[in-house]
Amino acid sequence: MNTTTSTGWRLPTTIPEYLEQLRAALSGADKAMIQDALYDAEEYLRAELAEQAGKSEAEVIASVAGSYGAPEEVAGIYRETEVTVNRALRAPAPPKRKSLAGRFFGVAADPYTYGALFYMLLSLATGMFYFTWVVTGASLSAGLLILIIGIPLLLLFLMSVRVLSLVEGRIVEVLLGERMPRRPLYTQRDKPWLTRLKELFTDGRTWTAMGYMLLLMPLGIAYFTVVVTLLAISLSLVFVPLAGLFQYPGYSLYIDGVDMGAGNAWWLFPLLAALGVVLLFATLHLARAVGRFHGWLAKHLLVRTPVV
Repeated sequence: MNTTTSTGWRLPTTIPEYLEQLRAALSGADKAMIQDALYDAEEYLRAELAEQAGKSEAEVIASVAGSYGAPEEVAGIYRETEVTVNRALRAPAPPKRKSLAGRFFGVAADPYTYGALFYMLLSLATGMFYFTWVVTGASLSAGLLILIIGIPLLLLFLMSVRVLSLVEGRIVEVLLGERMPRRPLYTQRDKPWLTRLKELFTDGRTWTAMGYMLLLMPLGIAYFTVVVTLLAISLSLVFVPLAGLFQYPGYSLYIDGVDMGAGNAWWLFPLLAALGVVLLFATLHLARAVGRFHGWLAKHLLVRTPVV
């Protein structure tokens, strides 16, 4: 069977060939979206192949080409849908400001700034959890490999790493705005355990995901420490005048060993409050920069690079 589509492409005769053509048609698109498209296509085609057990892969692909679509048609639909969904779900970008002050203070209008702040706080907990999971799971499953139970335990551990990387990707997309996969890498469920274990071992993304989870603990500690320290200092400076106003009689407010109630030190209150505001907005800029960096890091370590 040698069928061509309306656009001149030769209709594939096997599922791997279909997926390869779909990869080629999606060349240049976001690799997270490519992973989702390949997962959906493979799941649909294999489900159809299981339902039509008496037909070959070529016959099944030819029969579903009209309903599901040829590879280039599916690629076009995914590109259009991606644009539509991004417009509907993505937070509107803040208006661009030309002045230096506008750009500096305008960071407060970007919702992903606060998402990045929250992620920097959350990453301490998630980093510790991921680190503990990977270290415990790897050592336990490797130690039991000498027993028959070690093989299924190792398979379950590696599959759990994929699940956790998908969960982390959703957190990154929601809080940091980086497009991440919404589907896992497809795994054919009727394959033997040893075959599936071999595929997990040979998939480089399994190991980069584990590396990401180990790396997130020191990064999470650094993120949490920096954001808490900067927020505490900046907010303390902002509320210095309020603290001075409501200080108890007979007590003095000391900043770096200087008695703010003595002599003419009160004139420093507005300057300290202004410094606190500047430091607070600088912290927001830092959080947004960290959010972009971490989104880039997660994209490179958790998403498989499509090979065409």
